[in-house]
Amino acid sequence: MAAGLLLIVTGLAEPRWAKAEVVDRVIASIGNDAITQSEAVDEYRLERFLAGESPQALPDPAQLEAARDRLIDQRLLLLEAETEGGKLPDLPEEAGKLLAQAREKFPDESAYQQAVRTLGMDEQTLLRRLALQVVTLRAIDQRLRPAAWVEQKEIETYYQNTFVPQQARRAAGPPPPLEDVEAQIREILVQKRIDELLTAWLTELRSSHQVKIHTF
Repeated sequence: MAAGLLLIVTGLAEPRWAKAEVVDRVIASIGNDAITQSEAVDEYRLERFLAGESPQALPDPAQLEAARDRLIDQRLLLLEAETEGGKLPDLPEEAGKLLAQAREKFPDESAYQQAVRTLGMDEQTLLRRLALQVVTLRAIDQRLRPAAWVEQKEIETYYQNTFVPQQARRAAGPPPPLEDVEAQIREILVQKRIDELLTAWLTELRSSHQVKIHTF
């Protein structure tokens, strides 16, 4: 179907063709697991909320596509976490920290509460969604950090070619010595390496889990 797959509901007492209502559109699938357009819209709105912005707006096609891809990646990584570690942890404390960070981005408590209401979730539902994000990030870190080691020479090169020029552009005075910022630079480079490894890992997961994209 050129316009994408549709989920249809029908009345039990009437023929299937007599009364049908379009409930949602399937825009991607992972095996037999469907991702619907409304789920992608919810993901987009949640991202806006976490950035301290109003979650009222609807995404344009590019934003919807990005939200769909985030959902695909998250579900693939959750499947991996569940396969490797069994039952997924609840992680309420970590989820609470993410929610507290989001709350601080709003100008006041009234604006935050209004955004929560607009989002259409109570805080418990929101915390469950955030806990899944924490699980996803942990799965990435545990899987990829051991392979993301950087050599001392890479740290020294970044310090000379990137860190020192950045300090000069900021006119922030002489740069601190390498030993004072070595741990910071190492983490920057490790995170960059993890991002590169993650791209390759997700490509592999999409292939092995039969991910299909449906047109909007």
